[in-house]
Amino acid sequence: MVTRAPRAFALMEVVIAGIILAIGLGSIVSLAARALMDQQRGERAVMAAALLDELLASVVVDGPEEWPKLHNLTGNCDPPWDDFEYQVDIDKAEPGAPCDVVAIVRDPVGREFRCATRVALRLGDEPNPERQPSEAFDRQAHFDAKEGEADAAK
Repeated sequence: MVTRAPRAFALMEVVIAGIILAIGLGSIVSLAARALMDQQRGERAVMAAALLDELLASVVVDGPEEWPKLHNLTGNCDPPWDDFEYQVDIDKAEPGAPCDVVAIVRDPVGREFRCATRVALRLGDEPNPERQPSEAFDRQAHFDAKEGEADAAK
């Protein structure tokens, strides 16, 4: 009988250690799953921010008056992001005042990202004016001249 008591005690230690190990491994698996979900949520948020930036940039380029004529105000984004939905609201402004523009992007799980800004109306008769300098600019010669000035100053 004296020899069985230490064996029973050792068996209890092993059982308790197994329970503690199972709890620890369960916690690690749970944390890994949560980290993966957070990473996916972060990736969707970054993509939504990029899509919002693209939408607002296109409103600036086309102008708030022309944009609704050229694009749908709601819909799915272009592939490969066609599982994201967008909506653009443009509140017309009075002459001389900027328009209020709100862009909304919904990710595949339904989270909504929105960004609001003000965009000035495009002035002038030309819908897409020529935006090139009147004379050519040689960037390399300009850079070389600046570098020469910096060397001479030393």
